[in-house]
Amino acid sequence: MADTGFDGWYVEEGIGEARALMTVGGQVLASKLQWPGEFFSGQLVEARLISKQAGKRRGTVTTDKGAQILVDHLPAQVTEGQTVTIAITRASIAEKGRHKLAQGRVVQSGSDEGEWLAGASKVPEFASGCWEDIWQAASTGVVEFAGGSLTFSVTPAMTLIDVDGEGAPRELALAAVPAIAKWLLLFDLGGNIGIDFPTLQAKADRRAVDDALEQALIDWPHERTAMNGFGFVQIVARFEGPSLLHRFATSRTGMCARYAMRLAERTTGAGVTLVTVHPALKAKINPAWLDELRRRTGREVRIESDPGLALEAPSAQVVSA
Repeated sequence: MADTGFDGWYVEEGIGEARALMTVGGQVLASKLQWPGEFFSGQLVEARLISKQAGKRRGTVTTDKGAQILVDHLPAQVTEGQTVTIAITRASIAEKGRHKLAQGRVVQSGSDEGEWLAGASKVPEFASGCWEDIWQAASTGVVEFAGGSLTFSVTPAMTLIDVDGEGAPRELALAAVPAIAKWLLLFDLGGNIGIDFPTLQAKADRRAVDDALEQALIDWPHERTAMNGFGFVQIVARFEGPSLLHRFATSRTGMCARYAMRLAERTTGAGVTLVTVHPALKAKINPAWLDELRRRTGREVRIESDPGLALEAPSAQVVSA
């Protein structure tokens, strides 16, 4: 992937999902993930207004496939039953115990669904390790940096980042800043984000961390509070859809099942593709994915389950027929 010399987004169209990585100078700086049928930010869709809040410019629309979208900026003349064009501003979000509908705004242009990450370069596959390293980190929610670690936890209210490690609190907090800036983009995080730094008693130390965060996040649109006396910083950024962390929190088996398909597609040789997974993944694998896997590899596929395997540790190999 780095050999092209192209700085920008690359898309790997996988089985059951499309994966994207943004590179600059051959270094991966950000990622995104989309599953088929999902709305994406910027997408234009035609939908029918089914309810409108009295005295307000908000309501609910439904597409011809039955998907509902919360909308705002409704023109006063638009009435229930009328078809309007919606620009998606946030994809639907699955949370534990509930599901948040997609959000959008009424626009005047004609319907054109466009393309996810329009202008990105499509590649047959990413270079080895580029996607795997990010995926594995998202699956655990823990990343290491020199002298410490970051633990990411998704809650309905916000994503929490806990900074832990050894050494003086000021040095630990400052060492964590570059890692935080890096993984916010690699996990595609947005919305409300809370960072729990070590408690810093001196105002000068807290200001030093605030200044470091400002520089590290200078190109990432967001709002941020100053560190309080307990070492807590809150960040608010645009939330366009589920991050990798959100998907693991609400659809871990779905993430792992798709990862198994990716491993299987990347195997080479003649014979039969043997995919070994945890029993929960075997039940999650869509038959259409197996058909696509056969088409892409030109091999038959056999799925076996092993309860001793972790969800996150499927395996794939080519065996004799």
